[in-house]
Amino acid sequence: MDKRRALKGVAALFALSIGFVAPAAAQMTIRYAHVGSEGDIQYWYADEFAKRVEKRTDGRVKVQVFPNSQLGGAQETVDGVRSGAIPLAHHEFASLSRLMPDIASFAAPFIYRDGTHAMAATDPDKSEVMKEMSDKLVKQTNVRIIGRLYRGARQMTAKMAVYSPADLKDKRFRGVPLQLWTSMIKGMGAVPTPVEVAELPTALMTGMVIGQENPLTMINANKLYEVQTHAMLTGHMQNVLPVFINERTWQSIPEKDRAIVAEVAAEVGEETLKLGMAAEVQLIDELKKKGMIFITEKDGLKVDEFRKSVGAQINADFPSWGPITQRIAAVK
Repeated sequence: MDKRRALKGVAALFALSIGFVAPAAAQMTIRYAHVGSEGDIQYWYADEFAKRVEKRTDGRVKVQVFPNSQLGGAQETVDGVRSGAIPLAHHEFASLSRLMPDIASFAAPFIYRDGTHAMAATDPDKSEVMKEMSDKLVKQTNVRIIGRLYRGARQMTAKMAVYSPADLKDKRFRGVPLQLWTSMIKGMGAVPTPVEVAELPTALMTGMVIGQENPLTMINANKLYEVQTHAMLTGHMQNVLPVFINERTWQSIPEKDRAIVAEVAAEVGEETLKLGMAAEVQLIDELKKKGMIFITEKDGLKVDEFRKSVGAQINADFPSWGPITQRIAAVK
């Protein structure tokens, strides 16, 4: 009897020793939502971010990616991150205007010199104007910007050749369902028609809208060349998307791992700049082979007319942006 008790005691101590000597590593899984489809740089960014975060945290932080608007469009994504229902996401700066109107100024058309300038101005660690805006966002809305990614310059496509705002008069043209796009499309001379990205190919095919604007990577990935004949290289936006996280989720990540997550977000973001700039050159030839006709300033595209017309509309609709866009323009 005493021997059996002694054996049981030894077994219990052995079990306890296993539990204390080799505890299971703490783990957390963060859901990450975006609207991009495979082939788009934003799709690559989210996947690469997830892989590197898990590897560098030794599995303590896992990121589960939900692409293709699986968790909703712009409105659902932003509202979800604010509430915590969606812990992490990326989308347009203008989509965050639901939370803080002036942050959409970072997506204003014709404000960046090029992609390098756009990435520098939106760096949440180094750009003073971006850091200030992110801090306000945390205090006011419980949402933090932890990184950004570059998709390339946004270009215009249509079922017809477009040379100036006059060519789009009374034409229904797709815009992202956000106020900034409504103003920009109006400034381009067209009738703004909000369409979610998941519904865009159908809207173009049925003639609900005659054109749209997006980076060439998205135009190719979503096969818009099948429903659009012309591409106008207006380069009206340098398309930088903020990566944003619910503040409670952010604070729940151990400090050491938060540093890793931020480091990965910045690192992969810089890689998208290289990818985006290279893709812009390669995709022109690729899309030409698929039947698209490209129109540039050499062909008579009046980019300056678009710049003036769009700028006037933006200034009228967003009068408070002046001081912010001046600081953005001054970033080196």
